Amino acid sequence: MLKKVLSFIRQHNMLSEGDIAVCGLSGGADSVSLLLSLYELRDELGISVEALHVNHCLRGEESDRDQEFCRELCWKLGIPFTAVSCDVRGYAKERSLSCEEAARELRYDIFAKHTADKKLATAHNADDNLETVILNLVRGSGLKGISGITPARDNIIRPLLAVSRAEIEEFLKKHDQDYVTDSTNLSDDYTRNRIRHNIIPVMKSLNTSMIETSVRSISTLRAENDLIDRMTDEAAALHQTGSGYTGLKDEPEVVRRRCIARLLSEHHIPYSNQRLTEADNILLKSGRINLSGDVFLVSDGSSIRLERLVCQDIKELETELIIGDNSIFPGRILRCELVNCDKEKKIASVHRNLTFYLLDYDKINGRAIVRNRRFGDKIQLPGRDFRSSVKKLINETVPSHLRAELHFIEDSQGTIFAERIGIARRVMPSSDTRRLLKITVISYTDRS
Repeated sequence: MLKKVLSFIRQHNMLSEGDIAVCGLSGGADSVSLLLSLYELRDELGISVEALHVNHCLRGEESDRDQEFCRELCWKLGIPFTAVSCDVRGYAKERSLSCEEAARELRYDIFAKHTADKKLATAHNADDNLETVILNLVRGSGLKGISGITPARDNIIRPLLAVSRAEIEEFLKKHDQDYVTDSTNLSDDYTRNRIRHNIIPVMKSLNTSMIETSVRSISTLRAENDLIDRMTDEAAALHQTGSGYTGLKDEPEVVRRRCIARLLSEHHIPYSNQRLTEADNILLKSGRINLSGDVFLVSDGSSIRLERLVCQDIKELETELIIGDNSIFPGRILRCELVNCDKEKKIASVHRNLTFYLLDYDKINGRAIVRNRRFGDKIQLPGRDFRSSVKKLINETVPSHLRAELHFIEDSQGTIFAERIGIARRVMPSSDTRRLLKITVISYTDRS
């Protein structure tokens, strides 16, 4: 195992002569094997080794036992040892985090404070890496997420990332070295533990060499991800202008999306895969997306940038429905035509992917108006026994740059037509339909 660790350290340039490597020591098998590995390789690498223990104070006497175990181990090896305690439960409550998330944040804050101008070595191994890939895959991550844990980042190094948990246990057995077991690792209360205890064993039953295979596969994915990152670095340097980019649309899609993701991250704006898809769409076609509050992502088709815009109340637009051309938006019309019902037109089911919509004209109740969106709009679509939120339907199906100018038709009982969504169930054509209202939304430039 030592040869594998040494090779991995050198492959990723983790340590240089004269470095101080601080081992994050929990007392578990992984961190103990990391400490012993660095200790045995210290002369060959020309480094000195220290240890840092974080007591999360979550398991009472067991937490104190782990701290004392680490202290005694370092005393025997003559390794400088530091222990720091923290209140995970209080921190989690204060910031509305899970204990798992709070413990990780506090742990890395403590690591950062005690490893200035030093290297922090954490004990993530090949099994941990595969668990991380599976977890990210379940959460819907892209290539970056399924590339696993980074071997080295800033001053953090992970020398055991190519070593399996089985190899670690065998290494400790040969050294006759004991370790402590965190009782929470035996529970399925945490998502990672459920993957470790339930999914990984099934995968190993399919391929006994799965951990070794995953090391090679993840390494390949990481190399490809690193290539895209370098391409993104070059594109960002070439196209970034202030809080946006100019000329980014000429780059490959994966690079465009990475650049936009970086822009949002730099401004601490959360994003999803869907949000990146919307952003890339307006980058190519122009438009704007409301990210949060008064912050918008705006594109004119050649550049994309973050802007703070004053949101004014949407002006209510409406006009009485007429047979012919109805206009409430500049450059767009809602054309309504009355057509006699025949067998073919009855069969023509209304669908938002069609270029026109058909509804039973005689099922319209009272006065009908053409209008824009209203707060709280709802519509009961065909095949549904409930009214759906128009806002939710639009967010799910309509590109953000088209949402401001959608046509609606309303009669005395409510919404009967919503552009790009469909018609209400109560005005669907049926076998008794005599007259159909054909609705077509076109721009003036489309008129022949």
